[in-house]
Amino acid sequence: MLGADEAGKGPVLGPMVAAAVRAPEAAIPDGVDDSKRLAPARREELDARLRGHPDVDVGLAVVTTSRIDDPGTDMNSLTVAGQAEALAAVAAEGDEAIVDAGDVSEARFARRVGEGVAGTEPGVDLAVAAEHGADESYPIVAAASVLAKVERDRLVAGIAEEYAAYGEVGSGYPSDPTTREFLRKYVREEGDLPDCARRSWATCADVLAAAEQSALGEF
Repeated sequence: MLGADEAGKGPVLGPMVAAAVRAPEAAIPDGVDDSKRLAPARREELDARLRGHPDVDVGLAVVTTSRIDDPGTDMNSLTVAGQAEALAAVAAEGDEAIVDAGDVSEARFARRVGEGVAGTEPGVDLAVAAEHGADESYPIVAAASVLAKVERDRLVAGIAEEYAAYGEVGSGYPSDPTTREFLRKYVREEGDLPDCARRSWATCADVLAAAEQSALGEF
């Protein structure tokens, strides 16, 4: 059985990460859950146990900010693509997968993910079912949720280190005042957004517009 989920669909900073897990039920640690319900230390512990288990295969797909900002796509399509790429890395013929639905239509999302796996080398024909809240109902999907969240957290930690001169980056979510202040400071000092920002997000447009108004006022 396989499970897939993603983390980082909504932040204004950093990539989205999708993860897939292929494992027998007995190999999934007790206590796995939707990653949002688990403390960071517990997620790290489960991540290490999953990655270290000989019967657990893990696939990861990182959807970059430049890919997110591509005007020819949308987050639903990118969620499909991310999950499909992660699943394709570990799937074998005859497997079945349950994934966390990223579309109002569970059936449509499942069909698109299955088509995505089939179209990704080596082109496995995978039976896919999708459910909303699957990470709360299926341990295999919860495991994927944990792996995706921990990997995204690692990438955000790298962003924080790279941009430390501009202050703390925060959680990366638009509602986080620390993240918004980081963007404002970077734009004030550099005149543009950092590469880690999703330029197509409204938060980025607001920061740029505010900086432009401030510059006009000084002029």
